[in-house]
Amino acid sequence: MANNSSTTNTRKAILIRMTLVFSGMFVFAVMVLYTVFKIQVFEGKHWRSMADSLSTRVFEIEAVRGNIFDCKGNLLATSMPIYDVRIDAKAPAFMDEELFQNSIDSLANQLSSLFNDQPALAYKKSLVRAKKEGSRYLLFKRRITYHQMRALTKMPLFRMGKYKGGLLLTERTRREKPFGLLAERTIGFKQEIGGIKVGLEGFFDDNLSGKSGKHVMQRIAGGTWIPIDDELMIDAQQGRDIVTTLDINLQDVAENALLNTLIENDAEYGTAILMEVATGELKAVANLTRESEGVYAEKYNYAVGESVEPGSTFKLVSTMALLEDGFMKPTDHVDAEGGEKRFCNVTMKDSHLGTGVITLQEAFEHSSNVAFGKLMQKFYAKNPNKVYSHYKDLGLTEKLNLQLAGVGAPIVKSPSNKSWSCTSLPYMAIGYELQITPLQLLTVYNTIANNGVLVKPLLVKTIEQNGKVIKNYPTVVLNQQVCKPEVVKQLRGMMEGVVLRGTASLLKSDFYTYAGKTGTAVVANNKRGYKAGGGKSYRASFCGYFPAENPKYSCFVMISQPRKENYYAAKVALPVFKEIADKVYASALNLHRELKFTNPYNTTDLPVIAMADKQDVKEILNQVKLSSHFHNDSIHQDETDWVSGEVQDNSVAMQPRIVVAGKMPDVRGMGAKDALYLLERKGVRVELKGMGKVKKQSIAPGSLLRKFQTIQLQLS
Repeated sequence: MANNSSTTNTRKAILIRMTLVFSGMFVFAVMVLYTVFKIQVFEGKHWRSMADSLSTRVFEIEAVRGNIFDCKGNLLATSMPIYDVRIDAKAPAFMDEELFQNSIDSLANQLSSLFNDQPALAYKKSLVRAKKEGSRYLLFKRRITYHQMRALTKMPLFRMGKYKGGLLLTERTRREKPFGLLAERTIGFKQEIGGIKVGLEGFFDDNLSGKSGKHVMQRIAGGTWIPIDDELMIDAQQGRDIVTTLDINLQDVAENALLNTLIENDAEYGTAILMEVATGELKAVANLTRESEGVYAEKYNYAVGESVEPGSTFKLVSTMALLEDGFMKPTDHVDAEGGEKRFCNVTMKDSHLGTGVITLQEAFEHSSNVAFGKLMQKFYAKNPNKVYSHYKDLGLTEKLNLQLAGVGAPIVKSPSNKSWSCTSLPYMAIGYELQITPLQLLTVYNTIANNGVLVKPLLVKTIEQNGKVIKNYPTVVLNQQVCKPEVVKQLRGMMEGVVLRGTASLLKSDFYTYAGKTGTAVVANNKRGYKAGGGKSYRASFCGYFPAENPKYSCFVMISQPRKENYYAAKVALPVFKEIADKVYASALNLHRELKFTNPYNTTDLPVIAMADKQDVKEILNQVKLSSHFHNDSIHQDETDWVSGEVQDNSVAMQPRIVVAGKMPDVRGMGAKDALYLLERKGVRVELKGMGKVKKQSIAPGSLLRKFQTIQLQLS
């Protein structure tokens, strides 16, 4: 019995212990579940905020992109700083109740005045709400300018600085082109278009981009990231600058001349290129495409990307081959057969029928297709590779290796090509059955202007870092002599003949000489050939250089598919070339011929000077060798800078014009610039109407001057 009792007690003790253990485990489990529930439901927001505050990440800082300059230091593309504004409403300035209340109204008023987008009361409510909610990184404004940012840092509260005033600024950059659409496709874009990096921005992207920096950021409640410490930041390295060969003033001239002609002829598109002869530096590259009637934009770089049939401008290459190989001289004759001949059952015609036996010079000047088709067929039919070798020497069989992406590939077939036929020689001679880019053709003409030296077109001169030249791009000579010097001389004489007697004679200049060749090509329309809708489309071009006797610039102009009646190059493309050349010549004194006076100027047709600067008058009269003197009674000649003049005894007699202080001067008869200079120095605002000299002034001479008054000048 004793043993049974002992066993029973042992079992009870074990059961009690197990019950206690399980009870304890159950209570512990309940406590764990309660704690989890409490954390998730009641304290979740707090702990999630704590977890967020412990999260950090390294962010990339975008480098400031390098600038692109023209050859004279004008900015073509630059990165302008813009700023995102955030507010830390727990900064000391916001937490100081008295300071906040004393400053909030003034701050709101200044914000409203600066941004002019909402009333001061709205700004005040926004700032008060941010303070009440304790916002740490509140986005306040996006993409503000540098000047707006500077104004913000001087406002109440914010002027206390980043940490005390709560003004947090994040700088970014925005790419801008100060000259708008000028040379837009040549300058290009950072982003790829159609899988191609466009222009200089794309081609030199690695240099312009710089190196990104690093900044450690911390995530706070709400998932917003804020910078931790400036000491943990690795500064970005600014991109390198690109200095181009472009001249923005000449670019402006080229684009305006091109635009006016495109509008006048309602053409589909056009391009104009200006190159410096000796160096190959491109000074202007204009490309305009029709968007609607009278509206054009830079949408594609035809100058370097579009391979087209050049038409008659290619006759220069054919002429060079004939002269270089000794088959012809400019004075040799060819029978143009009345301006019509068949080649392999295809009829070739001249623009002006009726031409008979003419010299090679005349065939070139008047652009006879038949003459060139016959000559090339006659001399090269048995050895067509001979003429193809000239194409290679001129670099026409390969793409130009330019400092741009998207360069067009030429299509200049060789005699071994499957597409070569019995029409290839005569039609390639006049610029058909082959395609080259406008810049390639200009390079050929530039070579003849450059005494036979073929230079590579150049668009970028240097790459710089902080004003220090990192890399130079010198002029590259591709072929030291493409033909004999006597052939160069003959070709230049023939191109001068085009302007003096040929297809370009309507636009001869009285002030300088130029030379070149016109070309009017029929445009092929895909599978329908050279006819479209019962009519034809044309591509007019002119390529040449100036001054003819000592070439400094070469220029190519192409106008594609003019819709008006005039489609010949002399009427469409040549005026653009002439306008560009005129303005280049007018602004480049080194191109002007020296004035030589063999005899003193002796005429009664002397100028009358209404009123002008005394020193300017003396300088001009001295330059043109005109005598001048002051009136005998001109006792005030040393007391004024202004004079008038009249003819007296075969001389210009000058009389001092006294400008009385406090009185409105008499500016009638003065040039606009002189009148503007004189009046603005006296604090008068001037409104000009018309052009020429001052005819009338709205305030009578001698009237009392009043502060900030405005005068209207009617010009003749």
